[in-house]
Amino acid sequence: MAAVAVATRWWLLLVLSAAELGVARALQPPNILLLLMDDMGWGDLGVYGEPSRETPNLDRMAVEGMLFPNFYTANPLCSPSRAALLTGRLPIRSGFYTTNGHARNAYTPQEIVGGIPDSELLLPALLKGAGYASKIVGKWHLGHRPQFHPLKHGFDEWFGSPNCHFGPYDNKARPNIPVYRDQEMVGRFYEEFPINLKTGEANLTQIYLQEALEFIQRQQAAHRPFFLYWAVDATHAPIYASKPFLGTSQRGRYGDAIRELDDSVGRILRLLRDLSIAENTFVFFTSDNGAALISAPRQGGSNGPFLCGKQTTFEGGMREPAIAWWPGHIPAGQVSHQLGSIMDLFTTSLSLAGLEPPRDRAIDGLDLLPAMLQGRLTDRPIFYYRGNTLMAVTLGQYKAHFWTWTNSWEEFKQGIDFCPGQNVSGVTTHSQEEHTKLPLIFHLGRDPGERFPLSVASIEYLDALRRITPVVQQHQEALVPGQPQLNVCNRAVMGHLARPEGPHLFPRLHQPPGESPEKGPRRQDRLHRGPRLTRFPVWSIPGPGAGFGLHSHPQAREAARPHRVRLICVGIREG
Repeated sequence: MAAVAVATRWWLLLVLSAAELGVARALQPPNILLLLMDDMGWGDLGVYGEPSRETPNLDRMAVEGMLFPNFYTANPLCSPSRAALLTGRLPIRSGFYTTNGHARNAYTPQEIVGGIPDSELLLPALLKGAGYASKIVGKWHLGHRPQFHPLKHGFDEWFGSPNCHFGPYDNKARPNIPVYRDQEMVGRFYEEFPINLKTGEANLTQIYLQEALEFIQRQQAAHRPFFLYWAVDATHAPIYASKPFLGTSQRGRYGDAIRELDDSVGRILRLLRDLSIAENTFVFFTSDNGAALISAPRQGGSNGPFLCGKQTTFEGGMREPAIAWWPGHIPAGQVSHQLGSIMDLFTTSLSLAGLEPPRDRAIDGLDLLPAMLQGRLTDRPIFYYRGNTLMAVTLGQYKAHFWTWTNSWEEFKQGIDFCPGQNVSGVTTHSQEEHTKLPLIFHLGRDPGERFPLSVASIEYLDALRRITPVVQQHQEALVPGQPQLNVCNRAVMGHLARPEGPHLFPRLHQPPGESPEKGPRRQDRLHRGPRLTRFPVWSIPGPGAGFGLHSHPQAREAARPHRVRLICVGIREG
């Protein structure tokens, strides 16, 4: 159901009251800029206590705007968190999860078959109802196949990639990851867009910055409201920065990348002022998940006082830096203790545009405007999912864990550690520990590092459990999971990315193999000549099994029922 414009929304009253903006401006809703970093931790900004103090522009943005110290992602991994931002829904509702294992993260590698479903209504598509032009710059990560690309889901323009800058690959067994301008592939990482893994030098952040600045200037000249989603990935390993910033940080190469991103944000905000549209532009800065401690310290950031990092549902994996900036509207120098979520950016953006959220589906995002403009706080839960499993919930100051683990013993013995130097007995385990009958409960105000669970015999524990239990029960009873999109991998879906020269392990296609949109089989004449595609075994995907405790739900089992597939995503480590 399309969002419906509401002519009497608060933004129109606000703008009409500002006579100096003129009639034309009064009829235009504010521009919206969402600045999404990749694997940047809560503790990576000076305003959050990073001791090197190398983020002057972001620190100034916080001084001029509002800081959210209690802001969360919807999943501790890239793809699901981005799906949540653009749909306003938990990833389990949109299908951005896997049932190939209990409480396992999943993302969208090149060989993934699934992606963002057509049934999902994304933010840029809804904003068209208020006349917005939209562009994504950078990392998409919601599916590689053409039917999943941004321009198929509401964006007007795209410069960037469907994935992160992994590689380089040999372009035979696996192609280098492509870079697109709109629907046209314009190059690949490590080729037309070089990244020097030895030195860390790459100009990608500068390219992404210029794309943003040019888009803003064009839309301002056209007097059209715009939505810019700036999803850059310099802080995702392998870390990169352009030559002027390399070697300039006290923190090494990761700090170099942070400094360049900080400088880029400063230039974007400066342009808004120079164009005299700062007071008509809402800007929000955050990250997709916590810092990847698995890559630290050379290729990863800081999660401040919080436990563990990316991939986990401890605070270090889920709590993000967050700054809201809107001069003349959001009071300067404020700190909001509202529990916020990346999904709130969906609902808040619609509210800014004078639109209502869709009413034909569950929307998990909260409108943050009352908190930002009036200081009104809303009591709401934060649900922590890992794959298909509800791992924890925060309500007020209390966080209850129903399942705990970091990563497997097998991975840990190979040197893969999601919580280096942070062993908390009985909490940061390498086996999945169930606490559904007696959850581990922490008071995050007194114990942000989740090191001292409340005694189950204490009155405080019982009072917290009494508040949390009905909230979780209501959530699970109403939950309708989407069909899982991240279960199935098949190298054939990389065929449309293959180069015309040289041997390939897959045929080159204009479109990926399988069923056409018209439900008919692909015709053989759609394939270029090439070696016969390897026939993968036909296996069944197991459902989540019985008795997984608190997360189990009849419709979740039905959505994840065993079905015949080409290839389960095996051998692909969690994101």
